[in-house]
Amino acid sequence: MNEFCAQAVNAVAQEKGLDRPTPLQNASKSLNISSGISEKAVAERFSKAAPRYDKLAAIQHTIAQQGLHNLPAQLVGSALDIGCGTGVHTQSLNARGLHAVGVDIAQGMLSLAGTNYPHLTFKLGSAQALPIASNSIDVVYSSMALQWANCLHSVAEEVHRVLKRDAIAELAIMVSGSFEELTKARKLAQLPTAITPLPTADGWNRAFRGAGLAVKRVITRDYVDSHSDIMSLLRSVKGVGAGETGKQQKVLSRQDIKKLSMAYHNIHGEAGRLPLTYRVCHFRLEKKA
Repeated sequence: MNEFCAQAVNAVAQEKGLDRPTPLQNASKSLNISSGISEKAVAERFSKAAPRYDKLAAIQHTIAQQGLHNLPAQLVGSALDIGCGTGVHTQSLNARGLHAVGVDIAQGMLSLAGTNYPHLTFKLGSAQALPIASNSIDVVYSSMALQWANCLHSVAEEVHRVLKRDAIAELAIMVSGSFEELTKARKLAQLPTAITPLPTADGWNRAFRGAGLAVKRVITRDYVDSHSDIMSLLRSVKGVGAGETGKQQKVLSRQDIKKLSMAYHNIHGEAGRLPLTYRVCHFRLEKKA
């Protein structure tokens, strides 16, 4: 990953000389970076998921609401919602008195956000090369988006860059340990792994500290979704764009799905429901210098 991170940091560094980099310049530089997770592929998948995202993303909304709840009661100034999706939580930040701007890599999401909330500003861009001026943001917020970046260090550097001094970030990031039930069931069914290899909480911690951000608090919490059958579970992952692994996956046959269902029920289906765990770290960060 170090080679890819170096490319990402170099791309961002080239833009830092600009007071306000353009979204398309930043997005294209970041999306061209190749690693285990392809941001271009993630952007395409989430764009396709946009029309049905809010209907399917119940657990994601629960996590986002917790992130909003974790913010201080009194907020003033400017806010940045990284990975804003359809703009629901950008609007929540705006409703709390902040001048909120949303950024996302998926044009499909941004188109919907702009339609739903025409009074807000939304920008195309990557968390690894934010289309936001340096030292301009009072509150950075993000929920269930940063795990799809392919370089932790460039994300951390960008959060540090856009924050004002003594400003804060509240980030909810899915980490390693998520979707363990599905991983185990696929292994039992002798099917190839098809889950994105997510970074660890410790990896994010090191990246934030390395970028000069003070990690004031970390809460790790498992959010458990449940489904009536294996097809409902698989659709919930695919339907919100969360199944991207950065490589082409074999399409499951009917026989594969039957084997996977039996394996999942054997391991996790005692109560007749199939659980799926999202392991999330809620980070509170502060920029001191």
